[in-house]
Amino acid sequence: MSKTKFTKAEIVDSIFENIDDVSKKKIHTIIDLLFDKVKSGIAEDKIIELRGFGTFEIKLRRARNTVRNPKTGEIFPGKNHGVVIFRPGQEMKKIAWPMRK
Repeated sequence: MSKTKFTKAEIVDSIFENIDDVSKKKIHTIIDLLFDKVKSGIAEDKIIELRGFGTFEIKLRRARNTVRNPKTGEIFPGKNHGVVIFRPGQEMKKIAWPMRK
């Protein structure tokens, strides 16, 4: 199955075609503001819930006991760290997995 990209510019163009009286520049700004709000919420350790779409949050990933620098071969203790995860909402799951139950 071949996958194609859907870029931010294409999203802006698609929205622009469906809305009157709003410039592409304003649409682009709104999308950028949305992404900025999501990023700042994550930075403040908030859970970002977009109903019908999904949820972004930080989960703690436990470190391995030891890790190795591949360049130098140096071994040192690992550290726990946060990772951003995305959990799709029910509507998104239905779109992504239409044949699965």
